[in-house]
Amino acid sequence: MPRMPTESQAARRARAARVAKLLARTYPDARCALDHRNAFELLIATILSAQCTDAKVNEVTAVLFPKYPTAKALAAADPADLEAIVRPTGFYRQKAKSIQATAQGIVSDFGGEVPRSLEQLVTLRGVARKTANVVRGVAFGEPGLAIDTHMQRVNRRLGLVRGEDPEEIERELAELLPPRDWTTWTLRVIHHGRVCCDAKKPRCQACALAQECPSAGKLAPAPEPSARTASRRRGEPRP
Repeated sequence: MPRMPTESQAARRARAARVAKLLARTYPDARCALDHRNAFELLIATILSAQCTDAKVNEVTAVLFPKYPTAKALAAADPADLEAIVRPTGFYRQKAKSIQATAQGIVSDFGGEVPRSLEQLVTLRGVARKTANVVRGVAFGEPGLAIDTHMQRVNRRLGLVRGEDPEEIERELAELLPPRDWTTWTLRVIHHGRVCCDAKKPRCQACALAQECPSAGKLAPAPEPSARTASRRRGEPRP
């Protein structure tokens, strides 16, 4: 990663606003790639997405949700059946335990409804801040910065954050962006990380953000966290 120039907080905030406009122009329709119809489905799908592609999760939830459409139904499911269904997502034993424990917590602590607050969401097993912010932002329309590996990589390359820890990055971005932009920023940056700002082969020459990116054209491959490190950082299902 190239050394970033010294930049005042005010200048960084102004640059973040310009980046937000470029992201909106480039990815106006960016959305959550996990298929869902409600907050419960999004929550479960997000837990299953750890170390798994969204496409594979969507295949699995197309089987899971018709069979267990509510928290109450999932809470009472046969664990062996859950393991068999979620097996294609990887780490299936841990994930089956996590989604069932989450459903049981929703039933026992929140009357069967997914809670809206971050503080309540993170009390559920398998739900760390990233997952909670995905649900808050996408399902409930509340401000949420979900810091996954794409958000970590792209925001550091842009020089908008200095932190390594997801919560530190979340705090830094929250100081730069108005809350109304947190969810759209998350969705667009994640999409940009997938289609352009790749960890190994960033497409800087084709990047719509290059004019605002001090890393453009200077990047060595950015190391991604290992599956074990990433899961520990998120506090989500571990291998």
